[in-house]
Amino acid sequence: MPPNRDAVPRKLSAVIFDVDGVLVDSPHEQAWREALAEFADPTGFTTAFYQAHVAGKPRLEGARAALERLGDADAHAAAFAERKQAVIDRLIAEDRFVAFPDAIRLAVELRDAGLRTVLASSSKNADAVLARVILPDGCTLRSLFDADVSGRDVPRGKPDPALFQLAAKAVNVPPAECLVVEDAPAGIRAAQAGGMASLGIARLGDEALLRAAGADLVVTSLDQLDVAALGSGSLRTRSVEAAHDP
Repeated sequence: MPPNRDAVPRKLSAVIFDVDGVLVDSPHEQAWREALAEFADPTGFTTAFYQAHVAGKPRLEGARAALERLGDADAHAAAFAERKQAVIDRLIAEDRFVAFPDAIRLAVELRDAGLRTVLASSSKNADAVLARVILPDGCTLRSLFDADVSGRDVPRGKPDPALFQLAAKAVNVPPAECLVVEDAPAGIRAAQAGGMASLGIARLGDEALLRAAGADLVVTSLDQLDVAALGSGSLRTRSVEAAHDP
């Protein structure tokens, strides 16, 4: 577990969640790789490549970023993005994803602690995914959150902070009082650009990548976050015993 750390000396009132890789183990990476086979050699599209260059970006920007390194972006980016959408639609319909239990626990704990929570994914598929995750009470995963700005059209995608700024406005909380939970370097940089604190969730052994992007704190499980400390402006991990007994 990372050492406890007081990284943000200000009150935190709202938590903004990315969806893919944070709340849900979504099939986006698989869809990108499968679609890429029609336009370039997919062997170079590793998990590390996806995290570094594609994750967190809007569809066309992600397609262009991949083909700028692996193929011909000018010729095929639009078609690649369209093909990826067809693949992800199929994978979502087949329920090829699961929600992360630690993320659900964190969302519930934040709500119980009185913090506002917002969903802010660049993906226009986020709502379709969230609607298919049913909680024990019969509600969808979306019901745990106060607002959802996922898939909104903004002038620029992450690492531009526009989407996260929309999220802050949706719950009427100043950016300086927002914490962003992200698994992608582009999302961490967007939070930083928007004047928000950032928590990197390293589910793929990519702690160094998230720290290099500027994350205020990096964890390997969302159970590690000390929710009680957020209100006093401390972004830190809880004790080992508490982290194992959420």
